[in-house]
Amino acid sequence: MSQSARRLDPGAAFLEERDVRVEDYLNDKLQTVADLENLDALLLNVQNQQELLKKQLVEAEATLAKANDVSKNHNTDVLRQAEAFTKQQADIDRRLLIVTRSETSDDAVERFEGSMEKLRRLEIAEGYVELLRDVDSLSSEARRDLKASPRAALGPYVRLQKLTTALQAAQPAAEGAAPHLIDHVSKVTRELGLDIKNAFSGEFEATLSKLNWPSKDISVVGAVENDWQNGIQNLLELQRPELEARESEEAKSNIAARDPPALFPLEVMVKPLELRFRYHFDGDRATNRVDKPEYFLSHIIGLLDDYNDFLFQYLQPVLRDAFKGSNLALNPLYTDSTSALITSLLPMLRRKVFSLLPRVADQPQLLSHLIHELIRFDTDLREDWGYDGGQGTDGWKGLTWEVLVIKDWFGRWLQVEKDFALSRYREIIDNPESGEIDYDSTDPGTTKPTKAAIRVNDLLETITDRYKPLASFSQKLSFLLDIQIAIFDKFHERLHSSLEAYLSMTSSIARTVQGVSKEDQAGLQGVRGLDRLCRVYGSAEYLEKAMSDWSDDIFFLELWEELQDRAKARRNTGRNVAGPMTVEDVAERTSSSVGSHDDSGALFDETAGAYKRLRIRSEGIIVDLLTHNNREALKPYSRINPWSSLSYEASSSSSISVTAELDGPLQQLSTYLSFLAGVLAPAPLRRISRQLSLSMQTYLWDNVLIRHTFSSSGVAQLSRDLAAIWGVMDRYLGEGQGEIGMKKLREGVGLLGLPVKVSGDEDGRLGLWEVEKMMFRSNEGAREVLDKLGLTVLTESEARHVLERRVELGS
Repeated sequence: MSQSARRLDPGAAFLEERDVRVEDYLNDKLQTVADLENLDALLLNVQNQQELLKKQLVEAEATLAKANDVSKNHNTDVLRQAEAFTKQQADIDRRLLIVTRSETSDDAVERFEGSMEKLRRLEIAEGYVELLRDVDSLSSEARRDLKASPRAALGPYVRLQKLTTALQAAQPAAEGAAPHLIDHVSKVTRELGLDIKNAFSGEFEATLSKLNWPSKDISVVGAVENDWQNGIQNLLELQRPELEARESEEAKSNIAARDPPALFPLEVMVKPLELRFRYHFDGDRATNRVDKPEYFLSHIIGLLDDYNDFLFQYLQPVLRDAFKGSNLALNPLYTDSTSALITSLLPMLRRKVFSLLPRVADQPQLLSHLIHELIRFDTDLREDWGYDGGQGTDGWKGLTWEVLVIKDWFGRWLQVEKDFALSRYREIIDNPESGEIDYDSTDPGTTKPTKAAIRVNDLLETITDRYKPLASFSQKLSFLLDIQIAIFDKFHERLHSSLEAYLSMTSSIARTVQGVSKEDQAGLQGVRGLDRLCRVYGSAEYLEKAMSDWSDDIFFLELWEELQDRAKARRNTGRNVAGPMTVEDVAERTSSSVGSHDDSGALFDETAGAYKRLRIRSEGIIVDLLTHNNREALKPYSRINPWSSLSYEASSSSSISVTAELDGPLQQLSTYLSFLAGVLAPAPLRRISRQLSLSMQTYLWDNVLIRHTFSSSGVAQLSRDLAAIWGVMDRYLGEGQGEIGMKKLREGVGLLGLPVKVSGDEDGRLGLWEVEKMMFRSNEGAREVLDKLGLTVLTESEARHVLERRVELGS
C-alpha cells in the first residue's frame, strides 16, 4: 500500500503495523527448527498475557466511570453553591440599599463603612473616657488620703503609676496612638507623686532635724529610730514603682541608663550638704578657684569619709529590708549605702563640672588639669569606694566619660594633650644635651641610648598614664595613634635623617660636591664617627625594646584584644573600628595583623618594625666603618715583606716583639673596642666584632698570608702579631673571642708553622715534609692529614695554597 493510501485509511495503517509487529515477534521467537517444539508454550504465554491485559482494561474502565461520576457531582455542587452565593449577595445588596438609602450598591458600601468607622471611634472615645474617669478617681482618692495620712495615699498612687507605665509600654505597639491621653495621665501621675514626695520629704526632714543632721557623730536611738525607718521606707515605697519600671526598661533594651537615679531619702539628706557645697564652691570664697578643681573633688571624698560609717550602720539595713526579694535587691545602687550616697552626690558635682568647662575652654593648662583631676576622682570612686554605677561587670563610666563623650569635649582635650606632648618633645629635641649618649640611666651590660631617647620614652609613658583610666576604647586608640605613635614616628624620622646625613657626608660624591671640610670629615671617622652611629643604634634599640615591653603590658594587651575583636567583626561590614578610623587605617599605623586570625600581632608591630630596620641598618654601617678603617690601618702592615728573611731563635712567641707596622692598627682596634664595649650590650658587641674579625681575617689572608712566603721565623712573627690582635679583642670581648672570629687564619698560620722535622720524642706529631707529601698526594690524603692536625675549617685547596707559602717547600 502506498504512503498516501495509508494516510487516507487509518484502519489499514493499523492493521499493517500490527502485522509488522507480529512478524517481528515470530522472527524473534522462531529462529530455528528446534524453536517449533516450544510453540505450545509460546501460545500459552501469549494467551496469559492477553487475559491479563483484558483484566487491566476492565479495571481501567471502572475507574474512569467512577471518576466521571465524581466530577459530575462536584460540578453540580459548585453550581449550586454559586447560585446560593448569588442569591445571598443580591439579598445583602438589597438590605444595604434599604439601610443606607442608596441607589447603588457601591454607594451603600461606602456609606456603611463610614458608619462603622464612626462606631469604632465612639468605642475608642468611650474607652478613653472610662480611662480618664479611672485616673481622676485614683488621683482624687490619693489627694483625699494625702490630707489625712500621706502613707494612705500610696495605694492609689501606686495603682496610678502602674497604669501610666502600662500605657507608656503599650504605645509603641499601637504606633504612637493617643499621645495627648498618655501625656495627661503621665502629668497627673507626676504631679501627684511630687505632692506625696514633698509630704514624705517634709516628715523625713523633721526627723533629720531631731538627729542634728548633717553634724558628725550622730546616732539613731530611742523614739526617733522609728521615725527614721518609717521616713526612709515611705520614700522608698513611693519611688519603688519608678525604679522597677526603670530596671525593666533597661533589661528589655539591654542598654544602661545614662544617669543612675538617686534614692529619695538620700536626696533629702543631701540637701544641706549641697547648700554647704554651693557656699564653698559657687560663690566668691577662696575655695572656689578655677585652677583648683581638686578642692571641690576632694570635698566630695571628704563627705564620703565623714558619713559612710553612719549610713552603713543605720541606712543600709533599712535599704536591704525595703528591697528584699525583688530584682532591685541585685543592684548595689539601691541596697548599698555607700553607692547610694555617691549617686546622690553626683548631680551637684556634675552641675559644678559642667559649669566650669566653658570657663577653662580657652585655657589649655586648666582644661587638661580639670580632666586629669576628674580621671583621678573617677578612679578613686571605682577602686577605693567600689562604685560601679549599678552597671555590674561593665563598670561605671565616670564623670570624665560624661564630659568627654556626652558633652563632646574629647576632641578639644585630645588637641590640648597633643599640643603639650609635641611641645615637650620639641623641648627634648632642642636641648643641646639630647643627642649625647646616656651612660648612667640604663643598667650595666645594656646598650646605651641617647638622653633624647630616654626622655622621649619617659614622655610617652607619662602620656600612657594620662589616658589609661579612660573608659572609652575609641578615646584610648586616639591617644595611642595621634600622640604616642605620632611621636614615635617623629623621633624615628629624626634618627633616620641623622643616619642619611652621615651617609651622604661620608660618600665620595658628597665630599666632592658639598665640599666637606677636614674638620667635618674628622668628625665622621674614628671614635667620633662611631659615637654618631651608636647614638642612632642605641636609641633605635632602646625604643624598640620599650615597644616590645609595652606590647606585653596588660593595658596594651587588653587594648589589642579589643581592637582585634572589633576589627574581625567589622572588616567585612565596612563599619569603622573606632570613631572615623577604618580597619585599614588602624592596621597601617599599628599592625598588619589587625582583623586577621594571627595571634602573634601587637599594637606596636609597624612602629617597632621601623625601629628594628633602622637598628639593623645602623649596625651594618658601624661594621662598614670599622672594617674600612681597619683595612686602611692594616695597609702599611700588608706592604712589608720580611717574612721569608727573618731568622732568629725564640723560646716562645711571647718573647718576640710585635711588628712595628702593627702598632697603629692595634691602637686603633683597642680604641674602637674600648668605646664599643662601653656603649653596646655584649650581644651586639660580639656581633659587630665578629664581622670585624672576619674582615680582618680576609684581609690578612689575602694580603699577607697568601701573598708572601714565610720562613719558620716569619711564621713565628706572624703568629706573634696575630696573638697581639687577639689579645686586644679578648680584653674587651672575653677570653678566646679573638681566635673564634679568625678560625681559618689561625688554622692557616698553624699549618704554615709546622716544624720541618719532628724529633723522636714527639710521637704522633707530623712534620712539614710528611704533611706536604700527604697533602699533595690526593684529596683523601689531604683530608686525612687535616683531620690528624685538627684543622676543621681549612679546605684541601686552601691548605695546599698555605703550604706553598713556606720557603722550604716553595724552593
